[in-house]
Amino acid sequence: MRAIRSMFFYTVLFFSTLLLGVGAVVIHRITKSHEGPHECARLWSRINLLAAGVRVHMEGLKNIDTERAYIYAPNHQSWFDIFALSAKLPVQFRWLAKEELFRIPVLGAAMSAIGYIPIDRGDRRKAFMSMNEAAEKIQRGTSIVIFPEGTRSSTGVLQDFKKGGFILAIKSQQPIVPVSISGSHRILQKGDWKINPGRIHVRIAAPIETKSLTSRDRDALSDAVREAIEENLPLEEGGKMAP
Repeated sequence: MRAIRSMFFYTVLFFSTLLLGVGAVVIHRITKSHEGPHECARLWSRINLLAAGVRVHMEGLKNIDTERAYIYAPNHQSWFDIFALSAKLPVQFRWLAKEELFRIPVLGAAMSAIGYIPIDRGDRRKAFMSMNEAAEKIQRGTSIVIFPEGTRSSTGVLQDFKKGGFILAIKSQQPIVPVSISGSHRILQKGDWKINPGRIHVRIAAPIETKSLTSRDRDALSDAVREAIEENLPLEEGGKMAP
């Protein structure tokens, strides 16, 4: 049964990526705006969550002002984190994403049309330029989402954080919002291809201010974000929530 569900999901994923990816590119060329293409990404995510039999429960929206820009910092358990946030986070935002994803036909063009920012982890100069671009977007009023762990957890347990997201937050002087994603590891584990229908819980914590912080405060900011994420994750995922 898992195999049948998984084949159905990947078929839907292929055609939804093709159709909505082309749609995002066309809309961007006509409107010269990233907002319409972002709505294509939201629809794409909703379709693929439905195809996989995955429901998303989001808490904590009252903690954010949907009219202002933030750096959202979620933990990363699965590809489905991307679907969950794109479908349910009710704000215009851009991902800071691995550069190699932009080389995938259709998907890469759509990501560029939506305004996502490529980051080359192997080239410090390019990575620095990407951070500057992201900081400028935030200062102009567009939120950015970045995974502090840098990559998906192979076990579902919260990993060590990279420095980039906190440098970005301090550079932009905009608040950083800790986001706890729970359950997506059970939907699709790293290294596996079979889908397990189920529920993902997304919990948004209160924003952490970065005004007046400098690069010397980077580690303290990282610790504060990690603690906030842990507060809303269960013990088995590296958090502090009792079963």
